[in-house]
Amino acid sequence: MASYCVTVTRLRLALGTGARRFHVAAVFSARAGAAMSRFEPGSSIGYGKMHENIGVVRRRRGRPLTLSEKNVYGHLDDPSGQEIDRGRTYLRLRPDRVALQDATAQMAMLQFISSGLPKVAVPSTIHCDHLIEAQIGGAQDLQRAKEVNQEVYNFLATSAAKYGVGFWKPGSGIIHQIILENYAYPGVMLIGTDSHTPNGGCLGGICIGVGGADAVDVMAGIPWELKCPKVIGVRLTGTLSGWTSPKDVILKVAGILTVKGGTGAIVEYHGPGVDSISCTGMATICNMGAEIGATTLVFPYNHRMKTYLQKTGRREIASAADEFRDDLVPDEGCEYDQVIEINLSELKPHINGPFTPDLAHPVSEIGAVAKKSGWPLEVKVGLIGSCTNSSYEDMGRAASLAKQALHKGLKCKAQFTVTPGSEQIRATIERDGYAKILSDVGGVILANACGPCIGQWDRRDVKRGEKNTIVTSFNRNFTARNDANPATHAFVTSPEIVTALALAGTLSFNPETNYLTSPSGEKFKLEPPTGDELPSRDFDPGQDTYQHPPAESASVRVDVSPSSTRLQLLEPFDKWNGSDLEDMRVLIKVQGKCTTDHISAAGPWLKFHGHLDNISNNMLIGAINMENDAVNRVKNQLTGGYGGVPDVARFYKANGVNWVVVGDENYGEGSSREHAALEPRHLGGRAIIVKSFARIHETNLKKQGLLPLTFSNPDDYDRQNPPGRQDFNHRPQVLRSREALTAVIKHCDGSQESVSLSHTFNETQIEWFKAGSALNRMKELQ
Repeated sequence: MASYCVTVTRLRLALGTGARRFHVAAVFSARAGAAMSRFEPGSSIGYGKMHENIGVVRRRRGRPLTLSEKNVYGHLDDPSGQEIDRGRTYLRLRPDRVALQDATAQMAMLQFISSGLPKVAVPSTIHCDHLIEAQIGGAQDLQRAKEVNQEVYNFLATSAAKYGVGFWKPGSGIIHQIILENYAYPGVMLIGTDSHTPNGGCLGGICIGVGGADAVDVMAGIPWELKCPKVIGVRLTGTLSGWTSPKDVILKVAGILTVKGGTGAIVEYHGPGVDSISCTGMATICNMGAEIGATTLVFPYNHRMKTYLQKTGRREIASAADEFRDDLVPDEGCEYDQVIEINLSELKPHINGPFTPDLAHPVSEIGAVAKKSGWPLEVKVGLIGSCTNSSYEDMGRAASLAKQALHKGLKCKAQFTVTPGSEQIRATIERDGYAKILSDVGGVILANACGPCIGQWDRRDVKRGEKNTIVTSFNRNFTARNDANPATHAFVTSPEIVTALALAGTLSFNPETNYLTSPSGEKFKLEPPTGDELPSRDFDPGQDTYQHPPAESASVRVDVSPSSTRLQLLEPFDKWNGSDLEDMRVLIKVQGKCTTDHISAAGPWLKFHGHLDNISNNMLIGAINMENDAVNRVKNQLTGGYGGVPDVARFYKANGVNWVVVGDENYGEGSSREHAALEPRHLGGRAIIVKSFARIHETNLKKQGLLPLTFSNPDDYDRQNPPGRQDFNHRPQVLRSREALTAVIKHCDGSQESVSLSHTFNETQIEWFKAGSALNRMKELQ
């Protein structure tokens, strides 16, 4: 294998100028008053302004518009002057809301504090859902989380109160379910610091996952930048029935588009089949937009959404949506960049995995595929719930299967867990008997939180390294994602299929054709699942877990102890000094899939999400090093020895040596967590050079002052790994919008070769780089 003695002697950056200036204070003062009145659910909606903007753009474009275009262009800062070219130009938008989950909110609020602004300029909320570890059961786990995370919860509660942000306390539920129940509505543009924010597209809104720095821009009242998305249409015909569920729609689409097929695009569902899917079923489909790399997913406004709005106390919003319905559906004759056709009547139940959410299999075939592939057939644990599948309908359909099994005296052969999506769902399924049925069949009701879906699971039934299979109704199944065990084979499917497989205890069970055996020896077949879309009575809201920001917050104190291991105030990153970047090393050449979980793992590391230096100790420790096929073992080119990736990076930084990372396709897919960009910047990284990026991660890198670059010819990735020693010369001659750069690789034998590197910086983003970060640039403009 090659060893690396990589040096970048010069990285020449001639930066363009002329980025448009924004006077943050003026923008803030102009918008703050209106924003403060819109924190509560059910408040007024700007349909009139959106309608006006759509009219301006329609006249300019002279053609029918997709629903995605209507919603996005309806939020343009300057609809008359904005250059619009799908897939090329950057749009300047005015989102309606911001939502932050507690793991990413820490860094977002630390950045907002650094901005020096007194209040947020748009309605914003924080949701405590990521820091609750599943161990025993809901009540006990929640209480433990409150004790363990008291310092962080106090910081989030007080900073929310100080800066005008709503605060949903631990136990309230998962961010996306809370947004669905309270804040999403047809036509909304909402950004959230979680990759599964597209969940809200089930109510006809454009809900987009972003990093914390993007959220800070919007909270500060600055127009938000988004590359004008392409639009992929998914035309649905037929009707869902039997064992087929909304989850199977997105599992099928993931198999078609793969984890990167939606990159740079909004996926817009349409067609007569849409009306056969419940509003919360649409949420399941939209939720997994992150798993296909899409900017977001959206459904057109229909009676299912109206009924859900009415059932969740938002009749006025439903009435307003009815009035502006033409703006909330696609125009007849609109054009999509790509169209996928799915007949729901022919769609079969699916299960995807292991190790990637786009490896799609019909349930009827998974047993044979698993046996041939050497995947463990025994299902150790079945897990239902999470933000993807924890609606009242989901729980009801799972309970209908559990009830059939109990009637025959049968309980789950596998361990079985149930995660309610919100306090409202928990209270309602408890009132209506679903929780008892699921418990009686062997289920453990966990806290209203993310839990095992994001690796917050104190799993003890298998040892690390022991091959095993779990099936979940979650959205993501990357290696070691759920339980930190790289040998766990995780499959994602619908709650109904998870329940059936947990009862059978094996992947080879097909509930459409196979029989279960009761304790008495009776063979029986499960009837297809059934469940009410919404409760016949109103939802039970459960405990009140919301803290509204006070009208007067001058006396609110936000403390961050200098000795804290959980929280750390931010220091500005260094500005570009105008000189060429020199003497850079390749820290690691990453082989294969490199998600944000590989770059900055979640699970137990979530405790450090508010402390940049401590969380940086997990940088790239899950990535595979091309040099030796090992994880967290790279060569220190200054000493000749080997060490952990963060340790070598810190050594380079301490010795004034800059470094780069080389990566493969779709680098940074997965979570929106900006720690995967903050950590390389904090430890001295200057550029990330890959075949292609996931959308959110590329933006996060730019926001933190790094250079995300792609090989103009993806095959040049292989040229970075010849045998022997290398000098690695990145010599970008110019960094102006749309101009390619040149990397000169100098080999140890004195020979050189050049490769072309592409980038997507625009003039505004170049100013971020020059200032050292987007936050630095914001402060320059105040």
